[in-house]
Amino acid sequence: MFTAIFGSFEAGIIYAIMALGVYLSFRILDFPDLTVDGSFVTGAALSAVLIAGGVNPFLATILALFAGFAAGCMTGLLHTFGKINNLLSGILMMIALYSINLRIMGKSNISLLNTDSAFTKIGAFFDSLGVDSFFNRLLTMVGLGDSLPDTWGILLFMIFVTFVIKWLTDLFLQTEIGLAVRATGNNKQMIRSFSANTNLLTILGLGLSNALVAFSGALIAQQSGFADAGMGIGMIVIGLASVIIGEALFGTKTIARATLAVIGGAIIYRIVVTLALRVEFLDPGDMKVITALIVIIALTAPKLFEHSKEKKRKAKRRQEMQNMIQASAGGKGEGYAGFESDTQDF
Repeated sequence: MFTAIFGSFEAGIIYAIMALGVYLSFRILDFPDLTVDGSFVTGAALSAVLIAGGVNPFLATILALFAGFAAGCMTGLLHTFGKINNLLSGILMMIALYSINLRIMGKSNISLLNTDSAFTKIGAFFDSLGVDSFFNRLLTMVGLGDSLPDTWGILLFMIFVTFVIKWLTDLFLQTEIGLAVRATGNNKQMIRSFSANTNLLTILGLGLSNALVAFSGALIAQQSGFADAGMGIGMIVIGLASVIIGEALFGTKTIARATLAVIGGAIIYRIVVTLALRVEFLDPGDMKVITALIVIIALTAPKLFEHSKEKKRKAKRRQEMQNMIQASAGGKGEGYAGFESDTQDF
């Protein structure tokens, strides 16, 4: 069990980068960008091809980020200068990227199992520092010695990278350009009145969003040991699930809190999926159904709770009013009945 939770936490912190990209497009820009399903694979495909070709894995991962940025900018160009509906422009780019990704890989699947990826280098580095042996000794002391993870280096490194990206995202959204991007998603007409170019701001926002998505795709490919043309299917739903779960549990009062909530939502989502798949009658092929159910629950549960609280508040106010009427009427039935009938719809 511990190994499964550890693996889901590790994957969740990587997927959190993708969720931050989805947060930028859906929450900040208010743009339903379906390019995510394609740009995620673009990052995975490009990094896998470059790593298999002998390119430094860290450089390959950075190049994947720029490829995602270009894909996002193309979606923005289709919407702003091509005057195509925002939803349709994302769908068109997603479809185009499927063929582009196949061209990049040359086949539908590339294996990275026998190559040195960024994670193999990171794992070896942390192992040389004695980090793995230190944490494994702690687990053995608390009785978890029979379920030790292969390495702690990837998790520690990804926590650092993810929170650096979160900090940079928070910093960007507080700059003049970042505030303009936020205003574009909130009220385009208002920001245009200040002579801001909303088209360029939209393109920039979508570029940054898909850059993070492709960066996450490159890391997932190296963690899982392969890149596949179909690995991006449903990725937008996973990103939305992470955003919605995080917002529901942690709140969104500030940008810093909202981005932290997205990271937490991504981790919780992966843990929930892992635990769900351990149920006997479920198998890995049911993951998409589980994802859909999680999103449905995350969307409907807060509204149901709020509706229940509102009913309780109304019932409490009605009871208080009836008590006041009874007290003022002095127990006279006729006066109380008249007042009671007037308060039934309160």
